Formats: sequence, C-alpha cells, structure tokens
Amino acid sequence: MPYIFTRSMTRCCRLFSITALVFLLTVSVATAQDKVGFIDVQKAISSTQAWKKGFAAFKVNFKRQRDVITQKENQIKKLLEDLNKQSFILDPKLKKKKEDQFRKEKVAFERYVEDQNKEFGLKEKEMTRNFLKGMIEVIQKIGKERKYTMILEKKSVLYNNTGNDLTDQATKAYDKTFK
Repeated sequence: MPYIFTRSMTRCCRLFSITALVFLLTVSVATAQDKVGFIDVQKAISSTQAWKKGFAAFKVNFKRQRDVITQKENQIKKLLEDLNKQSFILDPKLKKKKEDQFRKEKVAFERYVEDQNKEFGLKEKEMTRNFLKGMIEVIQKIGKERKYTMILEKKSVLYNNTGNDLTDQATKAYDKTFK
C-alpha cells in the first residue's frame, strides 16, 4: 500500500514541479536581490505529524480490509474444492446449482475487491490532496513572511544552495498550523 501513497504524492509533486518550472520560465531572470527557496514537497508532507497519523490509520484500515478479503477468498477456494471433490458423485441438477452458486460468489467477491480498491484509492487521493493544499498554504505563508521572490519544488531544479532548502521549516510550520 505505501506504493500507492508514493505514486500519488509523486504525481502531485510533479504537477507542483511543472507549475513551478513554468512560473520560473515566465518570470524575468532573477537578480542578486531576489531570494529563491527550495522545498521537497513530498518529503515535507510525509514528515508531518498529521500525515504520519493519517497514514497509520489508513494502513490499519487497509490491513483490516485485506484480512476480510483474504477470509472471503479462502471461502471461495473452499467452495471450489468442495465442488471439485463432489462433482463426480453429485446429481447433475445439484452439481449445476452448486456451480452457479460458486460463480455468483466468485463474481460478488471480485466486485467487492474491485470496489474496495477503488474506495481506498479515492480515500488516498483525497488525503493526499488535502495535505498538499495545506502544504501549499504553508509554503505561501513562509514565502510572504520571509520575503522570498519564489519557492520552487526541489526536484525540478538541477542545482540549489542547500542553505535555501525550506523543507524542514515547511514541515514544522505545517505541524504548528494544522495540529
């Protein structure tokens, strides 16, 4: 499951990076007086206390659901084993009835798994979107308070002075703002 978080956060960070890069290209060349900061948005978000709590709760719910799915999957397998064992001795009508029951159970199980995957995917995207929105607010506040000309996504820059890295400050500011 952590792969989904990373993939979604990476997409959001890429969008943020592209936006920042386009902004950088449209802004005139920075002078020596301009102050530019850099931030690793993905690292900043995943380091916040709120993200850690939210992600832990998400993992607990996901594990519970995975256990339910495993239990249902084992029931389906048992139905198939029973059907295979009894297929030679069963009356054809009863055999057909059990086969139909098995197919219905299997289709219902597959739909259930698909629905749960979609639901968890939507929850994860919503959670990531909310954290990203909050982090952008924090970054904008840092930029205004500290009089930065611009703050760029660190991953979209080939080189930057590590003294201008605001990732840790953004994480701390997020934690203070969104307790």
